[in-house]
Amino acid sequence: MKASAVAYRLLQLVPVLLGVSVIVFLMMWLTPGDPVEVMLAGQQATAEQAASLRHDMGLDQPPLQRFAVFLGNALTGNFGLSFFHRRPVADVIAERLPATIELTLAALVIALLIAIPLGVVAAVKRGSLFDRLATVGSLFGVSLPGFWFGILLLIPFSVNLKLLPVSGRSSLSCEVAPITHLLVLDSLLRGQLACAGEALRFLTLPAITLALPTAAVLMRVMRASMLEVLRSDYVAFAEAKGLSPRRVLLRHALKNALAPTVTVAAIETGSLLGGNMVVETVFGWPGLGRLVVESIFVRNYPLVQAAVLLYAVTYVLLNFAADILYTRLNPKVEL
Repeated sequence: MKASAVAYRLLQLVPVLLGVSVIVFLMMWLTPGDPVEVMLAGQQATAEQAASLRHDMGLDQPPLQRFAVFLGNALTGNFGLSFFHRRPVADVIAERLPATIELTLAALVIALLIAIPLGVVAAVKRGSLFDRLATVGSLFGVSLPGFWFGILLLIPFSVNLKLLPVSGRSSLSCEVAPITHLLVLDSLLRGQLACAGEALRFLTLPAITLALPTAAVLMRVMRASMLEVLRSDYVAFAEAKGLSPRRVLLRHALKNALAPTVTVAAIETGSLLGGNMVVETVFGWPGLGRLVVESIFVRNYPLVQAAVLLYAVTYVLLNFAADILYTRLNPKVEL
């Protein structure tokens, strides 16, 4: 892989991120509502006090000037102050980001554990009842809205059977000194197995809800990739040598069929990070997605802009990593 090709691809990310910044700023600017009015709702504030607050937050500046200030500060990692937390935006996001990362990683693991076996078996048993059920199930998985599926899980497991918590990330009785800020992992590293089990109970339903659409996509990719590999000449040659079907499947077919699935999984990770807002809101998960939804309602412009820009940077970098990974797994493809 040439360094010039990598550098060129990285330069292509710059206009994408700039475009995302412009779109987010315009959407927040055009959204009805005034952050000052929301903050002062129910208070007997004078017009002078409202004007002073608007000046402190920089809302009295022209839109172009506000965008230039935001862009200039973002290049240095300074996203300003959160209107409603009165703290640096970067600090507020840093507090919520580990919960979102933990939920995303759990959802990705669940999706892979579901998608890879189902995709392999569906390809091997092509045209069977199992294959048809798996294909139809994947369509349902892609089509079901996250909030609806989350509620469907909450009603039996949380409301009726009371097996799993309704919302939150952990119980008040579990206090774990942070190491990685990933609660399950930190509980295991600290040897607090009871707290790790409790954290897993809170994590189960939102992770399954978030994993379902990704598992459906990956299952279809795995099935299609496996079908293509099973038709290849080297698989036929391996079978002609008298190798057992199990060995042909695991040592020859599966290894090559995993390449497209792994690259799509890397791209889907960005979708999981950006698409968890609804799931975190439904389950009261204290992550970045829920924070963004709350900030939109109260017109907390700096935090929304910074969070969406973070989502965009993560997504384009994961796409770039997926491209590099695919060239490593398949040397015939160039970046």
